[in-house]
Amino acid sequence: MYQRVKQQRMRTVGVSSTLRALQKGWLTEVVLARDTDRRVINPVLTLCKERSIKVSWVDSQMALGRACGLKVRASAVGFLREE
Repeated sequence: MYQRVKQQRMRTVGVSSTLRALQKGWLTEVVLARDTDRRVINPVLTLCKERSIKVSWVDSQMALGRACGLKVRASAVGFLREE
């Protein structure tokens, strides 16, 4: 999954930007880190369920951040629709 995140050119990184993109209907899939506090990602999970957006999981926030080219952790990544 980390490789798919790395290869995805059009994406959101972070809970806030992923949530905003979900609300606007721009995402096809969301990737969440399992080691994130559930209170942080529950709004994303709820909206994904309501909108039937696929959710994939990875083990580490740090590894997810690195897959996005960051030196910090990332809890959520969203794959944007390519139109």
